[in-house]
Amino acid sequence: MKIKNEVKFIFPSRSQNESFARGAVSAFVSQLDPTVEEINDIKAAVSEAVTNCIVHAYVDSIGKIEITSRILENGSVYIKIRDKGCGMADIKQAMLPLFTTCAEGERAGLGFAVMESFMDKLRVNSRLGGGTTVTMIKCLKSKDESSGR
Repeated sequence: MKIKNEVKFIFPSRSQNESFARGAVSAFVSQLDPTVEEINDIKAAVSEAVTNCIVHAYVDSIGKIEITSRILENGSVYIKIRDKGCGMADIKQAMLPLFTTCAEGERAGLGFAVMESFMDKLRVNSRLGGGTTVTMIKCLKSKDESSGR
């Protein structure tokens, strides 16, 4: 699919940067004039992915998080969030609802479930000791479709 526009940014895995990432991606996507629901879905998914990087990828350290966001010619939004942290030994287990590596009660373990519910496609690649890449696609409705025309 041809890329119409693209932005890439890198920032430290500090908790205060989660809202920056969410806002930056939603501001970029706003050029497509998404519905409020679509923009909220994207914000929630980005928030969960970035939070996973902050909490799980760089335990007791600060690393880099890289986000690439693309507008595709069909009006879809492609978002890739990548860290170079500790990686995951078992992606399938990590994606199970309620699974968490944090102490009991500290985290709900719903990050991937939230991402999956709000986005049309979700792919997770990870290598133990080599980081994790989360790729998400959201297919936005055209204004004609959403207005019923």
